[in-house]
Amino acid sequence: MKMVKSLLLGSAAGLVAVTAGQAADLPVKAQPVQYVKICSLYGAGFYYMPGTDTCLKIGGWVRAEVTNQSNGSLTNGPFNASVNDRATNNLTVRARGYITADAREQTSYGVARGYIAVGLSSNDVGTTGSETSNTFSSNRAFVQWAGFTAGLGRSFFDFYNAAALNYRAGYMATEDTGDGGWWTWAYTANFGGGFSATLSAEARRMTQIIGQGTAAAVLVEGGLNSGVTSGEGYGGWQVPDIVANLRVDQAWGNAQVMGALHQVNAPYYANPAGTVLESAGHPSDQWGWAVGAGLHLNIPLPGDYIEGEVNYSQGASKYDNNTVGTVNQLFGQGASQTFGITSDCVYGGTVAATTNTSCILTTAWSAVLALEHFWTPNWHESFSASYGAESYNTLANGILCSMEGGGNGAGTGTAATATAGCNNNWSYWTAGTRLQWDVTKSFYIGVEALYIKYNSAQTFNGLIPTTVGVGAPSNCAVAAGNCVVANESDWAFTLRMHKDFLP
Repeated sequence: MKMVKSLLLGSAAGLVAVTAGQAADLPVKAQPVQYVKICSLYGAGFYYMPGTDTCLKIGGWVRAEVTNQSNGSLTNGPFNASVNDRATNNLTVRARGYITADAREQTSYGVARGYIAVGLSSNDVGTTGSETSNTFSSNRAFVQWAGFTAGLGRSFFDFYNAAALNYRAGYMATEDTGDGGWWTWAYTANFGGGFSATLSAEARRMTQIIGQGTAAAVLVEGGLNSGVTSGEGYGGWQVPDIVANLRVDQAWGNAQVMGALHQVNAPYYANPAGTVLESAGHPSDQWGWAVGAGLHLNIPLPGDYIEGEVNYSQGASKYDNNTVGTVNQLFGQGASQTFGITSDCVYGGTVAATTNTSCILTTAWSAVLALEHFWTPNWHESFSASYGAESYNTLANGILCSMEGGGNGAGTGTAATATAGCNNNWSYWTAGTRLQWDVTKSFYIGVEALYIKYNSAQTFNGLIPTTVGVGAPSNCAVAAGNCVVANESDWAFTLRMHKDFLP
């Protein structure tokens, strides 16, 4: 018995020894390491960057859309120098894709944030080579810290949220800079209770400055036809636009009042020889200005709200109309045309002849109003309307009429007069609706219909001067080869499909 017991104990000891030896030979299992840690400080989608206190969110979106009656531009629309004949590209397709990165971290003075949105934008208007117009695009690249916002973002004058309510907001009378972005360096003070104030230095918003030379129809700065670019006729950039706003955000909605100062600095008068030289002198710099107010009011229905904005300016027309106000408005329809000259100021004459004027500021105003209504939690529709106008005082109108020629005016500078019936004031209004189906929180399909009506500037004889017409006078089969002035209208239709990477 003792022998059996000894054998059993010996065998057990041997097994324990063998097992212990084998266990000692196995690799030790490491503790799990969390390489991606969720950051809940700033909302969904943020993660800590490994080894840092910085939280990062990667997002983006992809969009495809098509617009009919676009005149080849999804920015400025059909009244951007459209002859509207068989050569006009009324169909435009676009594909866009953006990747966004949002990085944030805590500091002793609040959150430091960097944000960027970069991608591709492809537009095809049906002309040779346009299908390869894939271009790099970035509409956001800014830093925020301790109340400061600096970089490419959105102007602090903006209020109306065009991207949320309209697809072709650029065709409307809005000053919104959100789509392309706007350079700002701003400080925002929060007072509590939803009240805040912002002071911002921003890129200058320019249309053009129009300067008359030594003869009635001589143009030395700016342009009257369709070939005008933003900033034409301006002197060099010396001072940023100064923008300020007061804002309140509460449960009922939000409201804002805003103002802007804008330097209007024309180059030179023409000298007696008709050339533009420094010795000829120049108009004194002027301060253009703009004021505005906006209101967003939540309606006691799920998701419904009303939003609107109204603006008034002198010498700062793009604070009333940011996209359409970039170029002169010209639109042809058969033998008739609409025209409207946009500008920030008009001047003319010469110092030698004592006919030189100051830079006469252009007056502009705009208003936009929209209702967003949810038919169901996934189907919602916006109904929007806008109105914009530009007007000139008696002397500025006289200078413009003289430069337009064709008997519409005579004289230069302070001696310029308009023939009775020549009036360069113009306006337009839009009305439309956008219906959208939110298939999911991050994917939607929508359609939009937009009507545009222009009230044209007028000439003394009802005919378009050759200096401002869309095309050659031969385009119009009427007496003297000139087109007839008319208040034209147009429709624009858009179909869009959009997918966000994150809700």
